[in-house]
Amino acid sequence: MSSNIDLVVFGARGDLAKRKLLPALYQLDKAGLLAESTRIAAIAREAIDSVAFIQQTGDLLKANVTTGDWDDKVWTRFSRRLHYIKIDFSQKKEFASLREWIVDKRTMIYYLATPPSLFGPISKHLYDADCVTSTSRIVLEKPIGHDLQSSEQVNGSVGTYFTERNIYRIDHYLGKETVQNLLALRFANRMINSQWDNSCIDHVQITAAETVGIEGRWSYYDKVGQLRDMVQNHLLQLLCMVAMEPPSSLQADEIRAEKVKLLRALRPINEDKVEDLAVRGQYSAGWISGVPVVGYMEEEGSESDSSNNETYVALKVNIDNWRWAGVPFYLRTGKRMQDKVTTVVIVYKDNPHSLFPETNSEANNKLVIRLQPNEGIQLEMVSKKQSLKERLETEKRTLNLDFFDSSGESRIADAYERLFLEVIKGDQWLFVSRDEIEASWRWCDRLLSSWREKKVPTKSYSAGSWGPSKAEILIESDNRSWYEG
Repeated sequence: MSSNIDLVVFGARGDLAKRKLLPALYQLDKAGLLAESTRIAAIAREAIDSVAFIQQTGDLLKANVTTGDWDDKVWTRFSRRLHYIKIDFSQKKEFASLREWIVDKRTMIYYLATPPSLFGPISKHLYDADCVTSTSRIVLEKPIGHDLQSSEQVNGSVGTYFTERNIYRIDHYLGKETVQNLLALRFANRMINSQWDNSCIDHVQITAAETVGIEGRWSYYDKVGQLRDMVQNHLLQLLCMVAMEPPSSLQADEIRAEKVKLLRALRPINEDKVEDLAVRGQYSAGWISGVPVVGYMEEEGSESDSSNNETYVALKVNIDNWRWAGVPFYLRTGKRMQDKVTTVVIVYKDNPHSLFPETNSEANNKLVIRLQPNEGIQLEMVSKKQSLKERLETEKRTLNLDFFDSSGESRIADAYERLFLEVIKGDQWLFVSRDEIEASWRWCDRLLSSWREKKVPTKSYSAGSWGPSKAEILIESDNRSWYEG
């Protein structure tokens, strides 16, 4: 591990820093993955001193880190790394206090846990304050813009001061153990890799469901919607990891180049097909885990009597290349759903001829890749029933690999721990390139435009359900059904 690196977290008093970033850095320190000399500067607008910030951070970590992971000695070491610097991000002159903290000839990592509108101004102020060198790295949280044009503006403004090789665009799904395991699953197992195409696979489902609502962010979310919030980044990145061609190596440039090719092969959803291939939904009042919850329009902070903003999206996506011709990818994501779950389901084709006529489509082979709540991989297959009475009667059985139970570890590392570690190493393989961002926006912009042109309304669904009935029709019209195992 490099001993010549310091970290600066902008937005250190925000929700992301409190829930994810500071706990992740504590866990890296606990694992011995931060160099002894590494320092951490926390940057925010609030006028408090370092002593108060460190005390509050300790209380926060104790509340967020499980009892078995808390270590007073680790906290003592970690707290000595922390420094708080008050900076108004819009004020160029205040960045001088950060320059005073920086030690020359050390590599600086700037993590921007701020709105994307501040990415460009912060980059410029860092540069003007002489805080940027050829080795400085900058980490950008999503979203990178709200459409192709704005993403180009954000990328362009940051790219004025940082080279592409020093820009790390976060999609935290890529930091999840299961997503990284997709590479090993596909490319290290000939049994899997040899069947990973349209000759064996019937279709693919990607689901990212949340039980939470908009959590007090109504004014922000109503301008964004679920397509921009989840599909443009998380779901399309999962699709890339599932469907991209084998890279020539595991180098970052090779992996990211294959993802760009895949994104460019996505068939656009135009006006003439949008109502058949894309479903928009908005949750109404319902029940989550036995507790009543209000609908989207009744959420705290609602600023309108009506809104056509989508909190749910279901899509049928086609990839126009040799490997996936004729294989539909069904994507769905929504808020206030029945369960919190993120899965990728690979559904294999039937045998061309079955010796077991009682076997039905529900027993088809399925490879289920679980990202949450319990990360792992399971294979659903057909097996003979253990019985003397029936002659070769079959049933569905499941082979299960639970990453936590089989790892021998006390915990699975959070995605942000892995992402921080890769930034420190200077490896971009788990980060999104500018070409990827712009290719995904180009595809999503076409869909958004189609919705606008056709004036497609949102379909209501009850909180605690699996979405609007039209989403069921989307997949059932192809004689398939959503996996809810």
